[in-house]
Amino acid sequence: GKKPLRQRVVDELKHYYNGFHLLWIDTKVAARMVWRLLHGQVLTRRERRRLLRTCADLFRLVPFLVFVIVPFMEFLLPMFLKLFPDMLPSTFETESKKEEKLKKKLNARLELAKFLRETITEMAKRNKADTG
Repeated sequence: GKKPLRQRVVDELKHYYNGFHLLWIDTKVAARMVWRLLHGQVLTRRERRRLLRTCADLFRLVPFLVFVIVPFMEFLLPMFLKLFPDMLPSTFETESKKEEKLKKKLNARLELAKFLRETITEMAKRNKADTG
């Protein structure tokens, strides 16, 4: 069944609170990384990816804050998320959205592998026909 309206509102508020909290933590870690970069240290690949993701999240936060600040505009947020699915910072993604993205990526990779396998078998048949 559906949850009562009050419970859904509380769940959404907790979700956004946790998202902002995680973004704050990521921002603090990214600031430390930038400090290290400014002092001549080299970042690992993992740290560099985290820094880039955090910077992208901060740039995505600007349009998201418009929805939060302007009164009653948060009701349009679901529509904009359907049009622009990557608009939210990564710390606001739910587990189901992450799983959905992984499934899409896996399906795309499987389709690419299938296409490459078919192409290789066709080329092998052609080469066999040419030499045979």
